[in-house]
Amino acid sequence: MSKSFNSITHDVSRALGSLRKEVPETIQGFNAMAKAALAPGALSALDKELIALAIGVASRCDACIGFHVKALIRLGVSRQQLMETLAVCTYMGGGPSLMYAAEAVRAYEEFSSATSPAPVAA
Repeated sequence: MSKSFNSITHDVSRALGSLRKEVPETIQGFNAMAKAALAPGALSALDKELIALAIGVASRCDACIGFHVKALIRLGVSRQQLMETLAVCTYMGGGPSLMYAAEAVRAYEEFSSATSPAPVAA
């Protein structure tokens, strides 16, 4: 059965909502760290998200792949930038990273098609 990255990110977001209510200080701290780490500096926000995706692939984290691919699309990542990042992931992580690189491609295609404008009728 094929995974849906829309479903994965939706389900994890819902579960994170419970954590946000029950351990708000922890989630606030994590969110502050994420905001600081991903803020543009010497590296662009897009470069930092590509790094985060690479770590998600290497860690075999489906939700990480989903959330970071969504963020990359929002930041305007090109398919070529994504593919080159995944090539480095595969080089560094071997076969297991190759399998999760394929998952990142599926997430990109799933989220890209959801945000693509409808075709114009001729």
